[in-house]
Amino acid sequence: MSDTIAAISTGNQLAGIGVIRLSGDDAIAIAEKVFTPERGRPMSVRRDRLLVYGTLRDRSRAVIDRCLCFVSRGPHSYTGEDTAELQCHGSPTVLREAMEALFAAGARQARQGEFTKRAFLNGRMDLTQAEAVIDLIEAESVEAARNAAGQLGGAVSRRTDEIYNLLRDISSHYHAVVDYPDEDIEDFRLEQYTAALAEAEGRLSALLRSFERGRVLTGGIPTAIVGRPNVGKSTLLNALLGYERAIVTEIPGTTRDTLTERARIGGVLLRLTDTAGLRETSDAVERLGVERSRSALAEAELILLLLDAAAPAAAEERELLDTVRRSGKPRLILLNKTDIAAELPALDAEAGAPERVLPVSAKTGAGLDAVERAVAELFPAPEIPAGEILTNARHADAVGRALRSVREARKAIEYGVTPDAVLTETEAAMSALGELSGRSLREDITGRIFERFCVGK
Repeated sequence: MSDTIAAISTGNQLAGIGVIRLSGDDAIAIAEKVFTPERGRPMSVRRDRLLVYGTLRDRSRAVIDRCLCFVSRGPHSYTGEDTAELQCHGSPTVLREAMEALFAAGARQARQGEFTKRAFLNGRMDLTQAEAVIDLIEAESVEAARNAAGQLGGAVSRRTDEIYNLLRDISSHYHAVVDYPDEDIEDFRLEQYTAALAEAEGRLSALLRSFERGRVLTGGIPTAIVGRPNVGKSTLLNALLGYERAIVTEIPGTTRDTLTERARIGGVLLRLTDTAGLRETSDAVERLGVERSRSALAEAELILLLLDAAAPAAAEERELLDTVRRSGKPRLILLNKTDIAAELPALDAEAGAPERVLPVSAKTGAGLDAVERAVAELFPAPEIPAGEILTNARHADAVGRALRSVREARKAIEYGVTPDAVLTETEAAMSALGELSGRSLREDITGRIFERFCVGK
């Protein structure tokens, strides 16, 4: 028996439609207590997934909305349990009153991610698919959404299941020979599995390499906008975002702290950090800002260095250029203020370095299209099928541990160790992959996973 949970799945803001979901043994019976079909039979005898128009009532049986309802019976539902859904007008007051009526009828408030957690526990999806649900909700780019949708469809599970089954064949053969010595079973010889372990190692390595791109998909590339005071860093941030986010004045040192926002530039998600102007200063507050700017520069994976094209290059500016180049990080050198520069300074890109020198005007937007193209060239989309890019640190950790164990197993064969030592590593790899899909997972880890979810999903 499972208790019945209820939650608003569309949030508590004004909207055209508001959705309330229920799941549990009494979901349909409780829905019937607050919803009456306009005509015909009650919801308990309606067929699954048939939208029914009717009346929604509060705890006092007063009419609060005219809405739609449908039911889905387990195990053929999202959670694997009996479920019901009310599609109301999106008034927070209506939704709140409906929830109170459902609680009075025997439901309880669902916790974060509890619907999807029940779907996982009831075998409707594995753990990678469950985590893909929240990744799809939080996707900030088309590429991220496509990858999450692919994972929801089981793309990662299929790849890891193939590796898991390959390792299981090795383990089962070994145990069959040991446990049934009198049976006519082919002798277990380690060398016959060298190729299989090498194949598993190659597949796991490729999957793990995709995590770097996956991290970019979900979190964006940390990008520091750096330069001397009053060179136009905040103006550039606003231009890239498309709205006035940072305060812009002609007074040097206006930006005293780092400011971070996300934006898609050239199809790539960037975490843009506007930094305080880098210079020596006696102002204690500005000095703290400069220190934070240097920290942002150290943590960045892409640097946008602004130089003033309308002013002679100062020693501080040349020193900053050298510092950025010594970092070895991908960078774009932007010659800003070309709208007022009489002549652009001569500055060639460093040979063999991941940098471009581009004339721009953050004020007018001139040259920003070239910036977008340059970012796209620096971070090209990978040729990996949607859904097969690892975006989750837990997944990467499990795949990494499985990879290490497979490598140790292969090395053990090369060193001529006993079969049981090889099997120890093989089964350790299987255990790690089992954690990925949820075959073997501690309850506390499961709880932490679903804490990421919103209520109602």
